[in-house]
Amino acid sequence: MQTAIQIQNVSFAYGAKQVLHDVCMDIPARQVTAYIGPSGCGKSTLLRCFNRINDRIPGAHLTAGSIRVHDVDINRTDIDLQELRRRVGMVFQKYNPFAKSIYDNVAFSLRVAGKTKRSELDDIVEDALKNAALWDEVKDRLHSSAFGLSGGQQQRLCIARAIANQPEILLMDEPCAALDPLATLKIEELISELKKQYTIIIVTHNMAQATRCSDQTAFMYLGKLVEFGPTMQIFENPKDPQTEAYVTGTFG
Repeated sequence: MQTAIQIQNVSFAYGAKQVLHDVCMDIPARQVTAYIGPSGCGKSTLLRCFNRINDRIPGAHLTAGSIRVHDVDINRTDIDLQELRRRVGMVFQKYNPFAKSIYDNVAFSLRVAGKTKRSELDDIVEDALKNAALWDEVKDRLHSSAFGLSGGQQQRLCIARAIANQPEILLMDEPCAALDPLATLKIEELISELKKQYTIIIVTHNMAQATRCSDQTAFMYLGKLVEFGPTMQIFENPKDPQTEAYVTGTFG
């Protein structure tokens, strides 16, 4: 099985506060990996290490270990962060479309990257919206404000915006937390389709969602990786007592 991300003995801190401790795991390509665990266990911090978006937080730093994306050490001093974040796209918990039209939301990063030919932009925008299962709902109002969409549609628009750059990896930080059950179902169905093209890593508090969406699951607690393996094994036959206690609802 091809590995997309290698996490080797990673420790991470915000200033003097250590939040990740000696995390090791290999994330497989073209699969969905879910991070579960109680609030504050380090799930989102680890996720944000993969495109170095944590760098925007004063005092945040890797204190030990390495992270390699397709065998490239992403913490090298000469790494191009803009290119890294193109290769490793991200969708956040709260849908956050720009104050622009639907079309311009998807095209924005393409224009920043130097793509200006209208026919090329049209094709990429259409493909991204189709891949985000949104095209049929918005094709007749591409130049209307993105804020006119429902919450679930706005989140799928944010997914379209992320995949327009053709990333290799897609990070999703609780992408359904602000959505109703129907919109959540559509996002979960979309994730199942997108994994055919992308490596997907999802942080979720919803354990039922992890079982529905993911191939692999990592349980984290107090900044440490407790257990990582096939999703059905983690939920039906966990090896660690802490994992069993969490997935059965004994704590957390």
